[in-house]
Amino acid sequence: MGHDHHHHGHDDFDWAAMAPLLEAEAELYSPLYAQAMAWIGGDVTDPGLVVDVGSGPGVVACLLADAFPGARVVAADGAAPLLDRARARAARHGLADRFGTLAGELPEVLDGLEYPADLMWAGRSLHHLGDQRAALAAFAARLAPGGTLALLEGGLPARYLPRDLGFGRPGLQARLDAAHEDTFTRMRRELPGSVAVTEDWPALLTAAGLKHTGTRTFLLDLPAPVPRAARAFVTAVLSRQRHMAAGLLDADDLATLDRLLDPADEAGLDRRADLFVLAALTVHTAARAA
Repeated sequence: MGHDHHHHGHDDFDWAAMAPLLEAEAELYSPLYAQAMAWIGGDVTDPGLVVDVGSGPGVVACLLADAFPGARVVAADGAAPLLDRARARAARHGLADRFGTLAGELPEVLDGLEYPADLMWAGRSLHHLGDQRAALAAFAARLAPGGTLALLEGGLPARYLPRDLGFGRPGLQARLDAAHEDTFTRMRRELPGSVAVTEDWPALLTAAGLKHTGTRTFLLDLPAPVPRAARAFVTAVLSRQRHMAAGLLDADDLATLDRLLDPADEAGLDRRADLFVLAALTVHTAARAA
């Protein structure tokens, strides 16, 4: 799901309604996040404070707490209902004693941190902020000396289905990607204080006064036959894409999506044996001078 497949948020966007899909995605992607955190852990040893900037419902924040067992973890997000879910998740996982939340607009909410972060994780949250360059500078200012910012942006659009489904015009997912690019560009343009910027993440991290320390892409590879949770997730994603792209796809593609989403259709997502999940997420790390 490209940069961000389905978070098409504006300020009035109902993030709480998205919580189940956000949670299902992060749970499915957990092995990939764990790999990324192990990679980051090669440079970041025993951080005292880890901050998840734009944490959403807290799946990744809890994974950060697992990856860095000596750390206090703070989940910061603009959507208070998602932070309620994050706190409940942390409690279920026995992490409540070292887990906190900060609710408020990013990046200003980070002023509420009691002390600077040794590790800051921003997982596909930066692109929801109008001025990404200014936001990165604000993130950098909240890092402890020698602290690391891990920025998850980019990667590849996810793939779930063969190019030729056996019906409809081949290449449906590529056309969904194209529709998403248009929707994403419009979302960015309509953000408050939106500033266009070349999406050269290492250059932007450098401009924020940090030293770019690495870039690595992590692969999620769930071949067919997929577990039930993956099938439910793909169904939820394509249902959302069907809704978002309604005005951007032709009648044939909409009819193909409707067949895929029909639980009674033999060729639908519920019954296909050839459903898979293949996705790649890219993480850029940068450090504040010690």
